Amino acid sequence: MLISFAVAGFWFLVFAVSFGRDRRLFKNGIFLVLTLMFAGLGVIFALESVNATAARLLVVAILVAIPLAIAVLAVFLVINGITMLRREGRRPATLLSLLAGLGIIGFVVFSVAVQKIGWEPLAAVRSVLIGVLTYISFLFVCFLAYSFVYSRVRSSRKVDFVIVLGSGLRGSRVPPLLAGRLDRAKQVYDRAVRRGRSPLLITSGGQGPDEDIPESHAMASYLIERGVPADRILREDKSTSTMENLTFSRELMVDLRPTYRCLIVTNNFHAFRATLTARKAKVNGQVIGSPTAAYYWPTATIREFVAILFTHKYLNGGICLLIAVGAITQHI
Repeated sequence: MLISFAVAGFWFLVFAVSFGRDRRLFKNGIFLVLTLMFAGLGVIFALESVNATAARLLVVAILVAIPLAIAVLAVFLVINGITMLRREGRRPATLLSLLAGLGIIGFVVFSVAVQKIGWEPLAAVRSVLIGVLTYISFLFVCFLAYSFVYSRVRSSRKVDFVIVLGSGLRGSRVPPLLAGRLDRAKQVYDRAVRRGRSPLLITSGGQGPDEDIPESHAMASYLIERGVPADRILREDKSTSTMENLTFSRELMVDLRPTYRCLIVTNNFHAFRATLTARKAKVNGQVIGSPTAAYYWPTATIREFVAILFTHKYLNGGICLLIAVGAITQHI
């Protein structure tokens, strides 16, 4: 019991130090989940010292809850994927939740079939998949847990700029997803004005092939129509990606105020990846998210997680390869 709590305390200390130095790190999520895992073990051991039967029931409940949760998740993802197809159309990005749900179901069916067939090569494949999926699932839990924590930590610093990241137009019209970001940015701006400050708003986004005007211009017009003074808005209209959004916006801010501080506004599902990108782009600022439609959130979250995995593709690929080799050697 004491050992588990001591290990949990160690990982919490590592988390606290890392978070204090820079909250824009994915490894903070790993430290946080390790803290929770060992604290949970400590609670189970502590309960066992008081009531062994209650501790065993808790362990059984956890073991039953895991496969049940996986089954519920698979069904939920399939249903959500069908909803996405109906509302957003058939595009690669809209298929993620459906494919994830079908993938979970397919893996369960494959695992049951391998156990019945008993053929060693298939058993090796199953072991590899279990190992790799366990690793990816652990990272996904870390991503979800830390995204939740990060989104609820508010920065009290005064900011000189509020950057709104573009997300695409419909011709020249601001769609609901982008409107949510702009409304959130206006809330931040209005709150700053009430406190006697007047930060500059930067609308960031270039012109895509299916857009009539640059995103930043449509975003600026949206804000002006809702009462933001035109002279408080800067337009960054060259970017085509989140990295370029932040890099080009940084250039604007440094030119006007070399010691700037900023706040970056995007959707809540995109906030954590945006903060990782902001750190990489050397932007001195934190990220806040605007609300997203509930049906859109699962697919968007999966997409963000996949993007983060590919950001560290060599590290994650190497670890998955080691897991695969270790699993295969057990069947040789």
